[in-house]
Amino acid sequence: MAALDDPRFAVFGVTILNVTKARGIALLENVFRQGGGRAHGVFFVNAHVLNLAYRDPAYRAVLGGGDFVFADGTGVRWAARRQGVRLLDNLVGTDFVPALFTETAGRGYSYFLLGSDEPTVRKAAFYAEKQFPGWKMAGFHHGYLQEPEVNAVAIGLINAVRPNVLLVGMGNPLQERWITKHLPRLRVPVCLAIGGLFDYWADNVSRAPRWLRRAGHEWMWRLYQQPFDKAKRYLIGNPLFLWRILLHGRQQKVK
Repeated sequence: MAALDDPRFAVFGVTILNVTKARGIALLENVFRQGGGRAHGVFFVNAHVLNLAYRDPAYRAVLGGGDFVFADGTGVRWAARRQGVRLLDNLVGTDFVPALFTETAGRGYSYFLLGSDEPTVRKAAFYAEKQFPGWKMAGFHHGYLQEPEVNAVAIGLINAVRPNVLLVGMGNPLQERWITKHLPRLRVPVCLAIGGLFDYWADNVSRAPRWLRRAGHEWMWRLYQQPFDKAKRYLIGNPLFLWRILLHGRQQKVK
């Protein structure tokens, strides 16, 4: 778990670390340096993830069991503000991973990519090799692991190379559930659930302009690029999340 003095707050029963990007990187590197021991799950929660957790107690428990749960997006900032908490940073996984690799480059660390389809994860791996020469790309495997035999092969490959970081990109809630289920079997210090990162690295979709990302509204760009896929998630999900924040706050006060 993260250091006890790190500030925390909870949204819909999910406890979230309120730390800067630099602090988040330091927490994970500390796990690398410790070596051995058990694998640690790292999750990034945004409005969509918390909406899923709100109506699914089992998924909420999975998130609650994460070793490091970071705040991602404007929705979480609003939820924190309702509790009088100022969010120290917006830890979007697609920005956090490159920052982690850049800030800790040249220290002998390695990573493994797990998720997406074979062409996408392969392109993402080649991109990462070129973009982050200060880290070693230890291997990659697609994320279609429904067959027990395929799942076992993937875990075997990961454990054989023992990377410092396993990047799991399967989408929510599958990636967090997969990590939680297999943590006892994985010989990896840190397992990060990174959502659609591989699609960005493989150039399947583009990132929002930097100014829009800094404002915490990258969801608008994703909606623009994939209107049919993302309409329900954002146009319905975001207002629903805000309503649930208000409702949850009132319930807390009644108690």
